[in-house]
Amino acid sequence: MNRLRTFLLAAGGFLAALVIAAIIATYVVLQPDRFTSLLQARANAVGLSLTLASPATPTLWPKPALELDGVTVRGPTGGTPLIVASRGKLVLPWRTLMGRDTSISRLEVEGARIDIDAVSTYLDTLPKRASTAGATLPTIDAGFRITRGTLLRGNRLVLSDVEADAGRLASGRRFNVSLAASTADGQPYQLVLATLPTLHDGVLTLGDVTLDASSRTHFDTRLNGAATWRGGADVGASLTGTLTRPNAPPYAMKLDVTPANQEDPLYVALKLDGDAGHADLRVPPIALADWWSAMQAGGAPALPPVLGSADVQTIDAGSLQIQGLRVRATPNVPVPASSTGAAGGTL
Repeated sequence: MNRLRTFLLAAGGFLAALVIAAIIATYVVLQPDRFTSLLQARANAVGLSLTLASPATPTLWPKPALELDGVTVRGPTGGTPLIVASRGKLVLPWRTLMGRDTSISRLEVEGARIDIDAVSTYLDTLPKRASTAGATLPTIDAGFRITRGTLLRGNRLVLSDVEADAGRLASGRRFNVSLAASTADGQPYQLVLATLPTLHDGVLTLGDVTLDASSRTHFDTRLNGAATWRGGADVGASLTGTLTRPNAPPYAMKLDVTPANQEDPLYVALKLDGDAGHADLRVPPIALADWWSAMQAGGAPALPPVLGSADVQTIDAGSLQIQGLRVRATPNVPVPASSTGAAGGTL
């Protein structure tokens, strides 16, 4: 028994020594400070500051990674943080253990709170690109994942339960991104996009686009097509597919984007054709964004800047439910809209 006890104590001590040696080796090889400095340097390069509540902690299982605690990202002037996350993780390639590579294969963020107003203020500080400048493609070396995220505007909730997952973004490489979230009234939505981006001579082409937008029990839209951006408002796209709803006939759907020119702004054209109605509408997204901002700021009630016509029996998009919608709008006449039935909900 004494020999067995001695053997067990020796084996236990040996294993404990191995664990301690592995922990020390992990810190020495991964060198958390160099990756933290790299992350902060990348943030500083775009005018942001990144701080952690405590030093990064390295792990080896299931992959080499650095655990980040209390991540805060602020703009160049401080103030309200753009992003505050309870936890983060930098997933590293195995070759990092060789001690030379400082690349990051994936960024994971948990419990992120993103403030739209702070992000907008930061974007206003960035240098304006010339209207004649060509297209760009911001390269994302590492994929990223966001879980349990929240989107705020000041103290007002915009989206909750935000889940986002994206792969590496680079010219000539297939790119996939998925986004799921719930609105302030609890309606869940999901968006999945896949495409092959190619940037050449200032022209960005999004080939083989597949777009799926849905609201679980309300609607599901599946579109395929392509898009091109040449810089500024020179954007073109053509997507076709179907819009389906539970217990209702489907719509054939077409979405076109026409670039701005000397006379007309950038337009998004939507066509729907089905047994439950028809629609042929054009919307200038910039003017629509201005209209929405005015409504959010408590401006005088006004109809959105829509051109075209629509006769639809029922619209059910979660919090928005309308029956008997009829729209007739021309460029020279204020946009009229009337509902021949009762509205079943509000925005």
